[in-house]
This record gives sequence, structure tokens and C-alpha cells, in this order.
Amino acid sequence: NLNQPTNQKQITLILSSHFLFFLSPHNFFFQNFVNQKKKEKEMACGDDGKLSLDSIRDSLIRQEDTIIFNLIERIKFPINPTLYKQQLSSSSNISGSLFQYLFQETESLQSKVGRYLSPEENPFFPDNLSDSIIPLTKCTPVLHPAAESVNVNEKILDIYINQMLPLFCTEADDDANFATTAACDIQLLQALSRRIHYGKFVAEVKFRDSTDEYKPFILAQDKDALMKLLTFEAVEEMVKKRVAKKAKVFGQEVTLNDSVEEMKGKIDPLLVSHLYDEWVMPLTKLVEVEYLLRRLD
Repeated sequence: NLNQPTNQKQITLILSSHFLFFLSPHNFFFQNFVNQKKKEKEMACGDDGKLSLDSIRDSLIRQEDTIIFNLIERIKFPINPTLYKQQLSSSSNISGSLFQYLFQETESLQSKVGRYLSPEENPFFPDNLSDSIIPLTKCTPVLHPAAESVNVNEKILDIYINQMLPLFCTEADDDANFATTAACDIQLLQALSRRIHYGKFVAEVKFRDSTDEYKPFILAQDKDALMKLLTFEAVEEMVKKRVAKKAKVFGQEVTLNDSVEEMKGKIDPLLVSHLYDEWVMPLTKLVEVEYLLRRLD
């Protein structure tokens, strides 16, 4: 729209370019996203034969790759705190921060092409979504209808800005890269959200496999008992070791000179392990508990 103020036209162009790049058939992340969605759709749309802990585990392992690659992209830039805190000027006719505006507009655009018709996707700004131009696929959902009410994205966003970014990024502002930084943030946050909310599928499978074990605690609304039942420390340790190893491999600098000493990686593997230990796995279990508390509604 040529009548838009200059800054709004720039933001629109940035959003469009990032979205079109994501949709490019040559984009590795897009191809990985498409392949992953094909497998996840089999679980989400009534194919109970595809819904198993093994299939869910495979998906979670693939999602680790996406999260780590997006982390590596994000830490190229400093924190850029102004992006999240400074309110846009009143003359721009935009409320909130630049990051909030970019995120809301991205979700609104993606909702038009059906992103949030998928039960694996949970919006950060559900009140700002647009109607989808893609017809809803007829399928029998495998999740309980109450799954739609379980959304911890507000908590994810708060942790991301106030705890994760200071851990991974340097403290500085780079206003020349605000929009690119926000685009990296959005991709990473959506990947984290997808992984964490996959706890709904984990909880559904565990409930089906051991209904008699879970039912008394659900009826009693006993969160602590459910959390204890869902926790497997040995599995969590294995996940932490795996993501640390992936971070070391994905973050290594490739050189053709074999005589060069091993260089420092692009990302600290221990920080990635800490990310999963401190936030990703606990929030996933929180989603599982919240889903199970509603499972018999």
C-alpha cells in the first residue's frame, strides 16, 4: 500500500521477504518443515495407529535440530533490548513495541494460510489472528477438545526475553538489524512453542496407555502426583546429552585445513543442555499436566 507511512512500508516489505524466503522450495528449513508436517498430520488427524510414544519421540528429536539451528542464527545478533521495550511512536499508528508488532503481523499473515488450523501450532497472539483462506481439512482429532485451552506461550515469551536472551546473547543494541533479529526471534519462539506444546500429544498417549493409573489423579486434580508420574529422569538426562552433542556438531566451524586446531563453536553445548533442563522440558511437563487435568472434562 503506497499510502502507508514509510516505516510501515518497510516493515511490510521485511515481513513479506522473510515469509517468501521461508516458502522457497530451496529453503532447507521449509523442506524440513513440510516433511515434518506430513508425519505430524498423520498423528493429529485421527490416525491413531500413528500416535505412539515412538512416533512422538521421533518428532521431538527432529524438532531439536530446528531449535538448535534457530538458536545459532539468533546469537549472531546482540540482545537488542530496545526492540522489545521501546514503544513505537504514536505517529506510526502502531501500539506496543516493534517486536510485538512484527510478531503479531507475522502470526496474522501465517494464520491466513492455515498455520493455526494445525493442533501442533499455538499462537502467541490468538486475538490477533486472521481467518484462514485455506479450507479446514476434515479429520477426527486425536486430542481432547480441551487441548485448545492449554497455551503457555505467554510464559514462554517472558522467559525467552528476560532469561534466555541474556544467557545466549551479548548485551547491546544494533538498530540496523532490529527487523532481522525479530525475524530470528519469531522462528525460534515458534519452534520452542511447537516443541513444548507437543506435550499434549505425549500426555494423550501416556493417558491411553495407562488410563487406570492416571484417572484417580485427574479426578482428584492432583498436579503434583501427575507431575511425578510424568517425570522420567533417565530420559531427561539422555535428552540433555543429545542436544549438547548436536549443538557441538551443528555449531562447529568447517575448515579445509586439517592442521588447524579445533576452533570454538558457534554455540555453547552446555547452554543448550541448560535450556532444555531449565525451561523446555519443565514447560513441556507443565503442558502435559494442564492437558491431563482437563482430559476427563
